[in-house]
Amino acid sequence: MLRHVCYLLLPLALLGNPVRAAVPKVCDLPGVDLPAPAAANRAPESWGYDAQTLMVRNVSRPTLTPVLPAPGTATGAAVIVAPGGGFFGLAIDKEGCQVARWLAARGVAAFVLKYRLNATPADESQFKVELERVLRGGKASFSLPEDTPPEAAADGLAALRHVRRHAGQYGIDAARVGFMGFSAGGFLTRTLVARGGEDVPAFAAPIYPNMEPLVVPGNAPPMFVAIGQQDFLLKGARLPLVESYLAAGKPIELHLFSDDEHGFGMGIKDKTSDGWLDTFYHWLAMRGLLAQARPASR
Repeated sequence: MLRHVCYLLLPLALLGNPVRAAVPKVCDLPGVDLPAPAAANRAPESWGYDAQTLMVRNVSRPTLTPVLPAPGTATGAAVIVAPGGGFFGLAIDKEGCQVARWLAARGVAAFVLKYRLNATPADESQFKVELERVLRGGKASFSLPEDTPPEAAADGLAALRHVRRHAGQYGIDAARVGFMGFSAGGFLTRTLVARGGEDVPAFAAPIYPNMEPLVVPGNAPPMFVAIGQQDFLLKGARLPLVESYLAAGKPIELHLFSDDEHGFGMGIKDKTSDGWLDTFYHWLAMRGLLAQARPASR
């Protein structure tokens, strides 16, 4: 599916010539390296700004950056946040750090996941030329993924395991660690629900994700979905992802914003997506996920 829509999934920064970022650090905070084999013959990780949007490409070493609530304000809940970008880049600020800071300010520990991406040319101009060639059905040094690449899925699982293993250090409840992803990060969120096994997140929030059917496991967590009615990922009048959850008897909440297209991030002023994070926070509260933290097991 990504083959046909990846051009629109990729933020504009990946298609232009961004100015290099001076300090390539997620949220200007130290991160934790996640386990991953060393990548051979890869272009170096590339950071840059375009229209004030911070982007990163060619990630081969995954990291997880904690953005924690102020002392005394923690609810005990935690969310891993996976930015989108078609698995060729990450909108690390718009769909990562900004969301994480919003959550932390309301007592929810957030962890921005910089997951591994498919390799692309180091030179921005060459990347742009090759991407446009691929999207027209031509050949290039890379191809477009159909769904979540194995490396990204492995990084999502590693992030869940790390946060739960260090729950006491982060002041959270290991039983209340969820996963939120935007666009391609929403594809990743779906993958962790379907294939996470015993590591499945406690709750899942795919935001403008792949809306195709999902194989829903018996331990599927509650799911919160937000997407614009004008999003190209919606096809026809049906909502297969929602139907899959309903057929499996699992709780799912859908917010379909009539004014919005793909990529609204934290919401767009004067459109119906404005304030959707408040709705998500209310959903967490109504599901009992924002109770005070339980004592961490020793």
